[in-house]
Amino acid sequence: MTEDEMRKRLASLKVEHRDLDIAIEALVQADGPNLLQVARLKKRKLRLRDQIAQIEDYLTPDIIA
Repeated sequence: MTEDEMRKRLASLKVEHRDLDIAIEALVQADGPNLLQVARLKKRKLRLRDQIAQIEDYLTPDIIA
């Protein structure tokens, strides 16, 4: 995967992460939220966060001060 492809993937993961925030908030605000669905979305959000961190770590150069 090239650096440009990784940056595009990173951007799409961040958008999906932000969309999950909105979806989770909407479910919680709804009358009688589906707790199982909220839990699944939160797990997906955590996996996305891990993927985002992994790509950011790869793209950020190691600088020894």
